[in-house]
Amino acid sequence: MSVKRTLLITGLSLFSIVALIAVFTSWYTVDESEQAVVITFGQADETITDSGLHFKLPWPVQKVEILSKETYSLQFGYEQTEDGVIESYDNETKMITGDENIVLTDLVVQWKITDPKKYLFNSEDPKQILHNATSSAIRSIIGSSTIDNALTNGKADIELFTRDLLVSLVDKYDIGVSILGVKLQDVELPNEEVRAAFTAVTDARETKSTKTNEAAKYKNQKLSEAQGEVSAIKSRAEGEKIARIQQAEGEVAIFNDLYKEYEGNKDITRQRLILETLENVLPNTQIYIMNDDGETLKYLPLQPTATSPVKTEESSEGSDKQ
Repeated sequence: MSVKRTLLITGLSLFSIVALIAVFTSWYTVDESEQAVVITFGQADETITDSGLHFKLPWPVQKVEILSKETYSLQFGYEQTEDGVIESYDNETKMITGDENIVLTDLVVQWKITDPKKYLFNSEDPKQILHNATSSAIRSIIGSSTIDNALTNGKADIELFTRDLLVSLVDKYDIGVSILGVKLQDVELPNEEVRAAFTAVTDARETKSTKTNEAAKYKNQKLSEAQGEVSAIKSRAEGEKIARIQQAEGEVAIFNDLYKEYEGNKDITRQRLILETLENVLPNTQIYIMNDDGETLKYLPLQPTATSPVKTEESSEGSDKQ
């Protein structure tokens, strides 16, 4: 085989290899849940977020880094294997509270890549930086909290403060990620007896809250009943008031009519009133009305009999009757 033929075959082979490399490295696909960064000679050119087929210059001129748009979960203090087994890292989660107590704290951080260029080039290992920032943030917040808050009703505040501090740290490091949320998974004591004591405290507080709610419910019920009784009493009082007023007005009308009669014939009216009063005061009693020499009327109530009616005797000459 001649040298020219050998060189020709070698050249064709190299050209074929280069052509194959150019063909297979000149296009790439981006899924809907992905984003891509085109890198030209080691420098990031553009970020591709549209899904589909895209073309670029062949390798080694350009290459593409594909990153996910989805949300990642950073498990701090534990790791869940594919088999569902949870492995805890107590050395990582052991922290000291502000009142010098030891607690074990693990949490989950939800994060996503928002700037692929910074994520790829601003740090060598952004995940490790995020892990270290999470450790710093949670230790700082736990260190300024009391053990009582960390174990009972202060967890929501710890989550909020940890998230705010972690966001500020990530922004400072500028690694191209955003923090979506922080969720405490467990905060507990390393000692089983102390843990049981704090559990009892938590149960007692929940019982207290339940009893307080029940007492408030009972109070509202009794207040409603009392208000109903007050309304009923007011209604009855209003009805009685109207009845009394009407009765008084009726009595006033009767009195006015009687007064008119009295004005017309005072003597007869006075005698009738006296007799009616005696009948009311001394029912079923015989009454004798006499006129003595001194013109003084005497009213002598006598023992009543079962069959005798009331008798009235008057003095002669038609003297005054009272």
